[in-house]
Amino acid sequence: MSETSVALPTLTAKDFSTDQEVRWCPGCGDYSILAQVQKIMPGLGLPKENIVIISGIGCSSRFPYYMNTYGMHSIHGRATAVATGLKATRPELSVWIVTGDGDGLSIGGNHTIHLLRRNLDVNILLFNNQIYGLTKGQYSPTSEENKVTKSTPFGSIDHPFNPLALAMGADASFIARTMDRDPKHLQAMLTRSYQHKGASFLEIYQNCNIFNDGAFEIFTEKSSKPNEALFLEHGKPLVFGAAQNKGIRLDGLKPVIAELGDGISTDDLWIHDERDFYKAQVLIRMFDDPRIEGHFPRPFGVFYESDRACYEDVMWMQIEETIATKGPGNLDKLLRGKEVWEIA
Repeated sequence: MSETSVALPTLTAKDFSTDQEVRWCPGCGDYSILAQVQKIMPGLGLPKENIVIISGIGCSSRFPYYMNTYGMHSIHGRATAVATGLKATRPELSVWIVTGDGDGLSIGGNHTIHLLRRNLDVNILLFNNQIYGLTKGQYSPTSEENKVTKSTPFGSIDHPFNPLALAMGADASFIARTMDRDPKHLQAMLTRSYQHKGASFLEIYQNCNIFNDGAFEIFTEKSSKPNEALFLEHGKPLVFGAAQNKGIRLDGLKPVIAELGDGISTDDLWIHDERDFYKAQVLIRMFDDPRIEGHFPRPFGVFYESDRACYEDVMWMQIEETIATKGPGNLDKLLRGKEVWEIA
C-alpha cells in the first residue's frame, strides 16, 4: 500500500440499506432483488460514494431510496438516458440502472437500445414481471399473447418482446438472465454484470404477486424447476432434469432434447460458450421460436459476453487527442459559428 492510499472500511450489506421504509407489496419479488444487491455490494470493493443507482418510473424504480449510495429517481423511461450522461462525464463511477419491462422496453425502449449499442460501462437490471404493477395491472411489452388485463379485457393481441433478443439485436456486450427466487444465482449474475467492462443487460424474472402472481412459478418451484430451468455454465454441457439425465445437443444450429444413456453421453451435448455470438441467439430464442419443435427448458445464466470499447473511454480519448493537437476549445467561437452578420 502506498503512503497516499487509504484503506477502505469493511462494509456489510447493512451499510447499503437506508432508514427508509421499504414500500412494496408484501411478497413482492423486489424485496429479494434488493437484498441480493445489498449483499453483493460489499464484495465489489468500492466506496459507497462511487456507486450510483438510477431508476425511472415503476415499482422497481423505488430502488434508489433503499440503497445507501448516491442515486436518482428519474422520469419514465429515461433512466438509461440519465445514466448515459452521468457515465460519460464521471466515468470513474459505478452506475447501476434499475428499470422494469414497461419502463425500460416501452416508453424507454429507444434509450435502452442506444445505451447498449454505445456500450457504456453500466449495469442494467431489468425487472421483468410481464405486467404494469405500479399503475395497477395493465399489460406490458413482455406480457404473453391473449393476456387478459385491465387494459386488455378480451386478451392482448400484441406480440411480446423477448428482452434478451432485443439486447442482442442492439449489440449488447453482456446478456444474462436470472430470477428473484434463486438468491445464489441472482447474486452470481449481479457480480458477473459488475465485472463486465461494458454495458451489461441482466433480465431478472420478478414475481408481481398482486397483478401477475405465479408468472414464472414453473421455473422457481422445486417440483418443476429441475425440468423447466436450464442453468448455463461456460465450458459445460447443457444438462437439466431432476436426475440431470436430460441434455440439449445441436443438429446443425437446431437444438434437440436428448436423454442421457443408451449411447448418448455429455460428450454428445451442446457445450456452452459465452463468446459464441451465433449460438447465443439460438439459446435466447429457444423457448419462443415457433420453428423449434418441442418443449425446451428456459435458460438462465450468461448467454453472451464480448469485448468492445466503451463509449466513455473513446469519448475522453477523443477529447484529449483534440486538445493535444488543436488546443483547448473556444465556446464563444463555437456558439458564433462560421457565419456572422452585422445588422445596421
